[in-house]
Amino acid sequence: MDLAIIDQSKPGVPEEQVKLVNDVLNYAGKYLSLPENTEMSVTFVNNDEIQRYNREYRGLDKATDVISFAIEDDGDDLPLLIDDEMADDIAKNIGDIIVSVDKIGEQAEYLEHSYERELGFLVVHGFLHLNGYDHMRSEADEKIMFDLQREILDSYGLKR
Repeated sequence: MDLAIIDQSKPGVPEEQVKLVNDVLNYAGKYLSLPENTEMSVTFVNNDEIQRYNREYRGLDKATDVISFAIEDDGDDLPLLIDDEMADDIAKNIGDIIVSVDKIGEQAEYLEHSYERELGFLVVHGFLHLNGYDHMRSEADEKIMFDLQREILDSYGLKR
């Protein structure tokens, strides 16, 4: 997976946590059998910045832990006419995840598990949203998404 990790947080995300995000998301991509040329980004921010995104895009004027911006392929006005071989070579950008490093710490402490577990949880959560999973539609969808999230994290080795 082609993963861009952008750190806009203060004081900044340590290199070992950036590596964890890269590793767990590549693992999750393989778990879902995504094409190798799948693209996405993760941006780390502080609470004030994620609150701005939450207010602007969701109408909620409060900090949150993770926001996903999926890129939808449906509804293109001008479809590209390409053969299957060419289509395999074109990278598929699934979207962007914004994560609050402040919320990672707050929630890890509250839930009494490691910062790394919460970090992994939030990026996999956002990643699943980018791939069409949504826990807010119904209880059945919530169970599917949260079970898959737990499977990926446990299989990777980030257990509670």
